[in-house]
Amino acid sequence: MPLFMDVHEQLPDGATVADVAGAHQADLGTQGEYGVSYQRYWVDEANGKVFCLVEAPDADAAIAVHREAHGLVADKIYEVVEGA
Repeated sequence: MPLFMDVHEQLPDGATVADVAGAHQADLGTQGEYGVSYQRYWVDEANGKVFCLVEAPDADAAIAVHREAHGLVADKIYEVVEGA
């Protein structure tokens, strides 16, 4: 299945790492409906950025999970290949 990295360029004002963890849990609760598997995420709290790694049939499915789970849709999404 294709692997994607999505980038959220700016967290909402006042959002914390704990808020991102909650959003990730919401993704996990929604992803099955779309055949998606959110794997990991990284937060750059100082710069307000979040990066999410997701297996999905296509970018649209990954976006749909974020939209339904919490409404925080990524600004960019890239298909990636994992390296060692």
